[in-house]
Amino acid sequence: MPGLVRLIAAAVLTLALATAAASAAAATSAGALPASVEAALRTTGIPPDAVSIVLREAAAERSVLAHNAERAMSPASVMKLVTTYAGLEMLGPAFTWSTEAFATGPIADAVLSGDLVLRGQGDPKLTIENFWLLLRAVRARGVQEIRGDLVLDRSYYGVDPGDPGRFDNEPLEVYNTLPDALLVNYKAVRLTFAPDPEGKRVRILADPPLPELSIVNQLTLDAAPCGDWRARVRTETSSQPASAQLHFSGSYSMQCGEQSRHFSILSPQAYAGGLFRQLWDELGGRLVGSVRDGVAPPGARLLATHESPALSEIVRDINKYSNNAMARQLYLALGAAAFGAPATLDKSDRAVRQWLAQRRLELPQLVIENGSGLSRVERVSAMGLATMLAAAWRSPVMPEFIASMPVVGVDGTLRRYKHLTYARQAHIKGGTINGVRAIAGYVLDASGRRWIVVCLINHPKVHNGNARVIFDALLQWAYSRGGTLPYLSTDTLVPVPPQ
Repeated sequence: MPGLVRLIAAAVLTLALATAAASAAAATSAGALPASVEAALRTTGIPPDAVSIVLREAAAERSVLAHNAERAMSPASVMKLVTTYAGLEMLGPAFTWSTEAFATGPIADAVLSGDLVLRGQGDPKLTIENFWLLLRAVRARGVQEIRGDLVLDRSYYGVDPGDPGRFDNEPLEVYNTLPDALLVNYKAVRLTFAPDPEGKRVRILADPPLPELSIVNQLTLDAAPCGDWRARVRTETSSQPASAQLHFSGSYSMQCGEQSRHFSILSPQAYAGGLFRQLWDELGGRLVGSVRDGVAPPGARLLATHESPALSEIVRDINKYSNNAMARQLYLALGAAAFGAPATLDKSDRAVRQWLAQRRLELPQLVIENGSGLSRVERVSAMGLATMLAAAWRSPVMPEFIASMPVVGVDGTLRRYKHLTYARQAHIKGGTINGVRAIAGYVLDASGRRWIVVCLINHPKVHNGNARVIFDALLQWAYSRGGTLPYLSTDTLVPVPPQ
């Protein structure tokens, strides 16, 4: 008899859960939104039609909330989740990029009678420190004087350089740095504006101090409130293939203290060549010839190789700090890995779609231009992103993928939100461009259940923190109300596609 009672109770519970799930599905199909989210939309003046939302349990197939879920939307930097997840699965977490140094002539008495060739394969993190390590390895092979030229082999990419200002007419911003097979330090020069009250002037310190970049400083020092210091500094530029100039005028306040700004103005060749000369001199070396583009000849002798950090580390930089240049480099690596060099955007697009087909992931609205989200062309649906995040939850690379996202209130682009109730409970990637705000990731609710949350907003009123009000209402609802949402039966779990 007790066994029969337990069976009846189980049946009643199963029916109740099924009814709750059906109710949730009905509400979903009707496009119902949580009251707090509706209130946030009314407060901000953003219409519901401009918002796409999906909420689903990470291990389940069905969504408990889907609003405009199939609509193609601009995701901004949330597109990086597609690029990094594809990279982790297609290339593997241990994948690395190589940058190689070749000698085209004999080496005797510390003299290379020939050219030194640096061949890049698109390392996304060839920083000044890593570039220095490569040159140090060349010196350790007995090379001090190079009687020939420094040859930069950038042939691994078959990409049109393009216009760095095409996206938002800000060509000097480092986030607009275009891909290059030998991209050194993102071509970034950090300028530090330092007030000098005794000298009644503003000093401008460049790092690295490349002779290819000249700085004309006509800033005046005053004691006005700091405010928006960038707006008070007028910047004019001029550039040539091998050099560039930054001209500063206007005023700078002593109240600002030291402030820094990064610029990307030199060409990849001028930057790499200038940095090479500086570091090579510091290492006690000498370059007799010039700097030019070329390719490593078949008979060149390999002197040294620098390996990038593993992809598992690279994706953390891409997602936690929304690094556009690194995302673009990774996206091009996908095409080269699938279809061979030279890497092209077309190859990368085909590689991603081939991977999606193999994983049986349907993202029909997906449009990728460069893989970073810094685009007015790229599109994806909230449902497509949620489907991909659900597949990632079951993937062998799940730990690396989720760990790459900012933890709300802890690190990355979301570290400042320490006051939120769900701080430390959510791994969320955000995206921001004019007229677009987006979030996607995972939330651990108050009852210990993991939820996939996607919200894409495309509307002119997303500025001035309006989007954050909506995101916060949705994430707070998911965190605090998740335990009251219906559990989906285990028979609704999506089968794991073949790897």
